Amino acid sequence: MQVNIPLKQTIDNSYTITIDQLPQIDLDTKVAVVTNPNVAGLHLSYLLSKINAKELYIITVPDGEEYKNQQSIDTILESLFNHRFNRKSMLIAFGGGVIGDMVGYAASIYQRGIDFIQIPTTLLSQVDASVGGKTGMNNKYGKNLVGAFHQPKAVYIDPYFLSTLHSREFGAGVAEIVKMAVTFNKEFFEFLEEADLKDSQVLREVIKKAVETKAAVVAQDEKEHGLRAALNYGHTFGHVIENETKYKTYLHGEAVAIGMVMANKLACELGLMSEYEAQCISNVLKKYALPTSYTIANTQSFYEAFFLDKKSSDANITFILPNSIGDVKMLDDIPKESVIKVLEQFGGNA
Repeated sequence: MQVNIPLKQTIDNSYTITIDQLPQIDLDTKVAVVTNPNVAGLHLSYLLSKINAKELYIITVPDGEEYKNQQSIDTILESLFNHRFNRKSMLIAFGGGVIGDMVGYAASIYQRGIDFIQIPTTLLSQVDASVGGKTGMNNKYGKNLVGAFHQPKAVYIDPYFLSTLHSREFGAGVAEIVKMAVTFNKEFFEFLEEADLKDSQVLREVIKKAVETKAAVVAQDEKEHGLRAALNYGHTFGHVIENETKYKTYLHGEAVAIGMVMANKLACELGLMSEYEAQCISNVLKKYALPTSYTIANTQSFYEAFFLDKKSSDANITFILPNSIGDVKMLDDIPKESVIKVLEQFGGNA
């Protein structure tokens, strides 16, 4: 005996990404702005001058990747319950990628899902983390292993917020821009080799190009069943580095930069990429003072950590590797010996 539940439907999750001065935002509902002390101190008064809401609350969580955890999620949820938010209420993520990921995740699970808006304040979150609806948190097993796909209702990218960005945070954002260029657009990468991102107009165009690249990929593969996974180039290695260093040594983009260098070495080992192209990528990363080296304490444990990557299966590790600049391959059949050989180049001992 069977009962069929016909749930086939088309849901339009489309939204607009605005790259410009923050407009006036009018919301006829309860709204909570979630931010951290650093961003609040620098920019909260500016944001509040742009928002009209029925009721407006501020929720502050600690700053840093190490606080992207269940405790911070509980802080957000408890505030929403205490202020009697309902399914028509709205969250605003006001900060970098950590804030955006956590707020999106909290919105996805509060009363089984409420709306949220992304207002990213770092270069990394403007070009990558705020776009595409990936939300989540970290746990002791790794990065972003708990989460949901939950698209924002809108994204507002105001370059003004970058004026107070630390040089390391700026470089971390550049790493994600380079990632997108290497995986999908050789011409964009060649532009980045010569571009001066300290020029505000050039930076604005680069942000637009990166967002367009990410948006085009997400539109084709929202839930990361294929093409979108290519945007994890550098992340398979980078996430292990972040977890090994307890999220205290490297910013996310810095770990991704090292991860790209590692991925490039594996690509060279397999004959996919030339040493010259790998060096070109390293040169662009170094141009923005991004780290390109890491000392692995134990190659075996580093290798085993790959199996916690969301793209991997029980028996196979999926690696995202450049097949020359502007093209990428997803491989799940690389011999362990080849991977270990590359890891050993980073100073580890089996």
